[in-house]
Amino acid sequence: MGSGEHKAVQTVVWLLIAVVALVMGVVTAFEVRGALEREREFRAAPACASVPVKASGCLWEQKFTVRKADAHRGERASPEAELLLPSGKPWEVTFQQTDPVVSEMEPGDKVVGLIWHGHVVEVRDAGGRRQETSSGPLEWPEDRLGGALACISFGLTALVGGLWPLFVPGNRRHAAAAATVRRHGVGMGVAAILTLWAQAANDWPLWAIPAIWGPLALLLLASMVAFAIAALRGDLDDDAPPTHVVGGPDGTATGAGSGHS
Repeated sequence: MGSGEHKAVQTVVWLLIAVVALVMGVVTAFEVRGALEREREFRAAPACASVPVKASGCLWEQKFTVRKADAHRGERASPEAELLLPSGKPWEVTFQQTDPVVSEMEPGDKVVGLIWHGHVVEVRDAGGRRQETSSGPLEWPEDRLGGALACISFGLTALVGGLWPLFVPGNRRHAAAAATVRRHGVGMGVAAILTLWAQAANDWPLWAIPAIWGPLALLLLASMVAFAIAALRGDLDDDAPPTHVVGGPDGTATGAGSGHS
């Protein structure tokens, strides 16, 4: 494959990656608001005055007996459990992870399920440990916000860096500037992921993500512009011919390609 074909394939790959990242970022961004609204509704929900006979927005704690539980360790299937009502009616629930409750469940254990809108959204064991089920309302809007920032910032810069060489084909300086834009886009995405990790590790509020990532993104953006301008000016070019040291007749070193009188 020639150099021209290789560059064309590289451009197509970058454009495809950029489009996919942008679509994922936009979709994830739209999910942030819904996740926040669902979480607020759950936290504001009152306790039910009596056993709900139909799906309701109030919260009801129901006692269950564990019939069976399977953590599916090492498998792709979600952890699951079958709970029995006092009437003997089974109620199947799934979880997104194994700890801390489902991994310790044994047949015959007594647990309490929190019911909201007709679903068991949380399970509490006899030791007071709680675990959200797959139907839980806490959909982690922080994860969605961090993912949206990472995908959109990377996708936009990758799109610019991918399209740029198409408008000035064969120009080395413009190609170098485009590569600089793409590299900084990767940095912005990584910065968003690291910010999300720090927020989750320290249990900071949602607003901490844009508050931390914003200044980092501005610094990376300023660096990107500076490097792109330097590339366009040719400051990043390495056009100087290599100098080879050759021993002269008298043992002194001379530089090949340099003039001597």
